[in-house]
Order: sequence, then C-alpha cells, then structure tokens
Amino acid sequence: MDKAKKKKKNLTPEVQFRLNLDNCSKTKDLLTAITLYESALSTIRFTNNHFNSFLYICSNAVSNPLTKDAAIEFGFRIFEHMGMCNISPNEATVTAVARLAAAIDDGDKSFELAKGVGSCGKLRTYGPGLFCFVKMGQADKAYEVEEHMRSIGLQLEDAELVGLLKVSVEKEREEKVYQYLHKLRMSVRSVSESAAEIIQIWFGGEVASKVGLSNRDIGQVKEAILQNGGGWHGLGWIGKGTWLVKRSQISPDGKCLTCGEQLVCVDIDRAETERFAVSVASLAMEREVHSNFKEFQDWLEKHSDYEAVVDAANVGLFQQNFAEGGFSIPQLVAVVKELHSRSNKWPLIILHNKRVRTLFENAGYRELLEEWINEKILYGTPFGSNDDWYWLYAAVKHKCLLVTNDEMRDHIFELLGSSFFARWKERHQAKYTFVKGEIKLLMPPTYSVVIQESENGSWHVPVAGEAVEESSRTWLCITRQASCESDNKQHASIEASQVPVLNSDQIANSCHSDSFTSQNGLNRCSGLAGKRKERSPSPSHSSPQS
Repeated sequence: MDKAKKKKKNLTPEVQFRLNLDNCSKTKDLLTAITLYESALSTIRFTNNHFNSFLYICSNAVSNPLTKDAAIEFGFRIFEHMGMCNISPNEATVTAVARLAAAIDDGDKSFELAKGVGSCGKLRTYGPGLFCFVKMGQADKAYEVEEHMRSIGLQLEDAELVGLLKVSVEKEREEKVYQYLHKLRMSVRSVSESAAEIIQIWFGGEVASKVGLSNRDIGQVKEAILQNGGGWHGLGWIGKGTWLVKRSQISPDGKCLTCGEQLVCVDIDRAETERFAVSVASLAMEREVHSNFKEFQDWLEKHSDYEAVVDAANVGLFQQNFAEGGFSIPQLVAVVKELHSRSNKWPLIILHNKRVRTLFENAGYRELLEEWINEKILYGTPFGSNDDWYWLYAAVKHKCLLVTNDEMRDHIFELLGSSFFARWKERHQAKYTFVKGEIKLLMPPTYSVVIQESENGSWHVPVAGEAVEESSRTWLCITRQASCESDNKQHASIEASQVPVLNSDQIANSCHSDSFTSQNGLNRCSGLAGKRKERSPSPSHSSPQS
C-alpha cells in the first residue's frame, strides 16, 4: 500500500495530467475537463492527443442542453489554441469540430472543415454537415455533401440516405424522393420505423398523387425489370392518382396479403452478372494453372444447357465424419435425380479429378461415372486445382442454381467482395439435407426481403422489426387507388398459388438401399443414358485415366 502511494506521489505533472484527462474523457465530464485545461495552461505542453481528447469531450457534451453552450464555447477555444500551437488537425480533430459547427446550425462551416481532410474523411466526418443541412431544410446543400462524399469513394449508409430522403420529401422534390428510395433499396434489406414514416408521409401527400406517367410503355418496363434482375425498373413514377398506403404481410409464397402483388427473388442485374463472371475467371486464372481454367471455360461454352451446378465434394462428404464414412455416391445421385425431376434437365456435377479416379477404382461406380462423363454431366477438375473456382464460375456464368452447403466464407470468396455476392447467393444457392435418408433441397427464397417496385408502379417496403418469421414481418403496401381497385377485381377470382414442395416424395427408386453398391443397384440409380437429346453432340470431356 505504501509503495502504491509513493508511486502515485512520484508521478510527473505530465503523466498526472494525462491520467486526469483520460478519466474526463472516459466519464465525458466537461466541467472537470475545463478546470483541468485552465490549471495546465502554464505547466503542460499540449499535444495533438491532448487537444483531441478535449474536443471529443466537447463534441459529446453538445447533445446535453445543460452543457451545450459551454461545450461549444470551450471547443472552439481549444481548436483556436491548437492552431496557435501550429498543430495540424487530423480526421478525429475535424470530426469533433464539425460536430460543434453543426450544433450551432452552421452546416457550411462543418462541410468546409470536412473537405479539408480530403480523402482521409469518413462518414462521421461529413455526417454533421449533412445532417445539419437536412435539419435546416437546405436540400441542395445536402445533395452537394452527398455528391462530394461519393466523389471520394464514401458509401452512404442507412442514416444518411434516410436524412436525404427526409429533406427531399419535405421540399417535395419528387425526382430525388424516387432516387433515394432506390438508393435505400440497394443499401438496406429493410427500413427503420422512422424511414417508414417518412415514406408514408410522401405517398400520402398531394404532390405524390400528381407525379408519374400513366401511359408508360409496359414492354419497356418489363424489359428494364428483366435487365435489372427483377424487383425494380428504375424508370420513374408510374401512374397518377391517390396512393393507398397500408401495413401488410407477405405470404410464404411471396404474395402481398393486401393487394395480391407477387413479390420476386431479386437477382443482381445483367451487367453485374457479367462483371461478376469476369471477376471470378480473372481471380481463378491468377491462382490456377491458366490453361486448365481456360480449357474449362471453352468446354463450358460448348455445353451451356444447365440449370443447376452441383458442388459434388460438398454433397458426397455431407455428414460422413464417422469411422466408416467416406465419399457417398448415393447422396450425390439423390441430389442429381432430384434436380432432374424438377426441370427435366441434368445438372452439371463438378468434382476434383483425384476424387473421380478414386471412385473409378470401385467397379460398382464405374458405369455410372462413365455415363455421366459421356453425357457431359460430370466435369473433373484438374489435379492441383481448387474446384471452388470451377463450380462458382459455372453457376455465375450461366445464371444457374448452385447446390452446396458451403457458406462461401473462405478467403477466395472474400476476394470477390460482399457488395453483391450476398445478393447473388440468396438468389442462386440451394442448400440441402437428408431426412431419414431422403434428399430435401432447401431452395432459394421465393421472394427477397428488400424494397420492390412493380411494373404497375406499386411499391412494397419491408420494415425492420422483431419478426421471428418472415411471414409476420410488416411491409408497407403502396398502390395507386385506381390500380388497387383493378387488382382487387382481378385477384378475387384467382386462388393463391401453392408453396413449392421442397421435399419431393416422387423420387423414383431410392438411392439409399443396401443393394446400391451392387452393379444392378447402381444401374437402377443412374438411368441417365438417352435422356439428353436436347444437348447437341460435341467432344466429351475426357474421363480420368491412369
């Protein structure tokens, strides 16, 4: 105890000052910080960190009406002192002072300060100026901040976009409202309750009822939706007349329970798909033997009639981590047959050549494997390759369903980025399981939880909440009154479509019987020959030979 007291007593003034300042920062104690500053003026040489700590305390204190004025006055005094000491402000400094400027409704000063740090600026640096302009109803200045942020590579998030939507609604800027609804669509899966209220205010207003084209070319709209991957057209407001905004839910099969609109599972658009395929191929050729992957690309161009791609290693090794476990051909066959039963087309099976050769050593599997290779159903990836690149590229390039339980979180997938990869996976990945030996495909969702704009101009907006299941989530159903009345008549005589049955009870000949390992059992499970007449003849990919 005596040693601790002695150590504390021997602290230098600088160290004691730093400890006291850290404590003020931790407790956000403005008044003690001011007293500490005054007492240290003649004894401490202030550093950048000292000034930033004082400014941090001030920027937090402005949110308290009791300390706001003192925080603003002290904060600008600190910033002036910093300049007198010829200490250059960094991003943290500017962010704190920008908050002080915004607290006195000086958005211009806040924005100018933020621009001063150039490319070092962050969302938090520009946020004070942006939100100040929103608060003051200065829409054009708010748009200017957004444009500058985008020019230096900053991506706006939910809060900033909602702020810009709010000021656009207040100033009745219909084109901007449309624009920010779509930016929210691209940025978030569901909107906050506050954002939902802003959206309701817009559609409940007089201006919203007057804007829009009532004679839009429906063919052009449908083509735009197709190009965009579904769920939106982006061509502007459609129709005229009063909007009806109601709180609704969506049925499991994707139908709005209020207006009957069928929501869709939104894909990435065609341009994004092409860029994605090029990106995957480029990364693959950097990490694979160039000629091997190029050979696969050429082969795939000649054999493109697939609607599904199977990650065979993932399927064959599913739940095989037990003593007698190994690669399960029955599991793979079950998945392949289930996919064929759904579309009457065989999927593309991607499996490493090393695994294929091992399976060829079993006489009971040989005929099936040869049949798959000859029918262009199986592609063996070269030795030394990573088959992940092959099944991913095939699925992306040909917009196929990808059957795998792989979460795709490995480093190779991180290289692709997450901006649209998550959306692509939601639309294209099918997972699977086996229930009492029978395959159950877990297909992509029937609809995406994201803002959707239909071809007739209506909108559906998912609202964030505590919904345990998607069917209980609240959505804003937004339709023109005239359109809604027409749709009600149309849907009155139409039964709701049924939820697709994912676990088919019609898989012919179970592939899990004890007789499967025999030659006869294998042939019963394959049944592939002669069923691909739609595929034009072409040189087959060579089967692995020793």
